Amino acid sequence: MTTLLAGDIGGTKTLLALYRLNGLEGPNPLELLLEERFSSADWDDLTPMVGHFLSGAADCLPGLDAAPAAACFAVAGPVQGGRARLTNLPWLLDQEGLAASTGIGMVELVNDFAVLIYGLPHLQTQQRATLRQGQADPTGSLLVLGAGTGLGVAYGQPTAQGLIALASEAAHAEFAPRCEAEWRLKCWLQADLGLERLSIERVVSGTGLGHVGRWLLQERHPDGSHPLQRIPPPDLPAAVAQAAQAGDSLAQEALELWLGAYGSVCGDLALTGLSRGGIWLAGGTAGKLLEALRGPTFAQAFLAKGRLASVLKTMPITAITDPGIGQFSAACRARMLLEASAPAPMD
Repeated sequence: MTTLLAGDIGGTKTLLALYRLNGLEGPNPLELLLEERFSSADWDDLTPMVGHFLSGAADCLPGLDAAPAAACFAVAGPVQGGRARLTNLPWLLDQEGLAASTGIGMVELVNDFAVLIYGLPHLQTQQRATLRQGQADPTGSLLVLGAGTGLGVAYGQPTAQGLIALASEAAHAEFAPRCEAEWRLKCWLQADLGLERLSIERVVSGTGLGHVGRWLLQERHPDGSHPLQRIPPPDLPAAVAQAAQAGDSLAQEALELWLGAYGSVCGDLALTGLSRGGIWLAGGTAGKLLEALRGPTFAQAFLAKGRLASVLKTMPITAITDPGIGQFSAACRARMLLEASAPAPMD
């Protein structure tokens, strides 16, 4: 039995999963065998966690008598030279050290958003939803961005050997207001958070939707009379979205402003990478706000690029609705590692 190990490592939780590889050909060669969620802070390092997971897998999966053939770990932080220091964990990960300590022949660390690029070609119908029709160019670059707690951005470039993922920190570029309301929001948010500059992800993220809601509540209800002002800040983004769907006018205004900013940023990033291969929206908001993202506010802001609007018109936009996309994409990358190491067929 040939198996692959996939990991999605974050400051709060780590997801480990074991997949069976059913050959290197075909549209769906990966079969999920076992997955487990760990509290990251309970472990001093990734190696003992992997050892514990694989030991448990051997106990409950008959016929599992060898280490995984390859592993890919998606990590919440930048990866350089096969090493990664996690942003919110005191872990310094090294892929060669992990391979040696776990007995896994091939190990790769990939940024947790860049890894999504490797899963895109293998998504099934139930893992995605069309937001905007278009005509993807198979030779064109891909853009994946996702509004979750923050905003993740990555590009993918097709090559003869498959997709190459290009990590990006574009979400930390400066937020550029397009109208008076966005300018007032920016000024208020800088003062409220004590910032010299305001990055895109302060607005265009799940957290950002909460910030937009807080700003409007402060402007319209300084006396604290609105029901949303009783919601704790961590829960406010979801509460604003739910209130908008229920017809609350202030929440609807907040959501519309957020959708416009998201669409505009999406258009900017698509032009930056000339993403004619297609645009993919991930993150926690993609599946929860499908109908809102399909509406005119996002689309109009996406296309509002003056003379360059025609470049964007053909680019399809698809939402990734599978919450386990990070783990799945890491498994797809592990499969690629194994394919690259396979001997060339004899003539």
